[in-house]
Amino acid sequence: MAARILLVRHGQTEWSMTGQHTGRTDMPLLDEGRRMAKLLGERLHRAPWNGLPGVEVRTSPLSRAAETCALAGFDGARGWDALMEWDYGDYEGLTPEQIRERAGEEWFIWRDGVTGGETLAEVGERADEVVDWARSADRDVLVFAHGHILRVLAARWLGYDPSFAARLKLDPASLSILGWAYGDPAVERWNDTGHLD
Repeated sequence: MAARILLVRHGQTEWSMTGQHTGRTDMPLLDEGRRMAKLLGERLHRAPWNGLPGVEVRTSPLSRAAETCALAGFDGARGWDALMEWDYGDYEGLTPEQIRERAGEEWFIWRDGVTGGETLAEVGERADEVVDWARSADRDVLVFAHGHILRVLAARWLGYDPSFAARLKLDPASLSILGWAYGDPAVERWNDTGHLD
């Protein structure tokens, strides 16, 4: 089993700043997002990580994640569709406030989902695929992806329903680490943005 799975959310984009749901739209990083990615890379190439020698790296194929990965100094990462963001369907590009105007004031993505896109269960199935891959590796793995899929991945790593992801905040260019404690899946580090201070 993998000692750890390291999770990196991509750097800042225009839509992540405005709170618009960014699923499959291939939004580029802002200059600030590129700066964030470079700072994260500098951190991962210093002690105690020292560039994570021997780590297996995968990235969402969407450019905001793939560019974050490259700017952080992990060239040659393999793109993987399982790491793509939730397909928000009809809610793509909308803010939560705009969606509530359509779906009702009580709408909550983790309970009510989206129309015309993926169900939360389908996102959970993709996350399970990543968890199975990570646990089958004999070394650390590092993934670059998106806020909601990474939150669901963490929920599934811990053995919880995908809706548990609602309780896990995740900022752009953050570093999180999932590992083990007393033989059980555990969170070692979550939403760490110390490299951006």
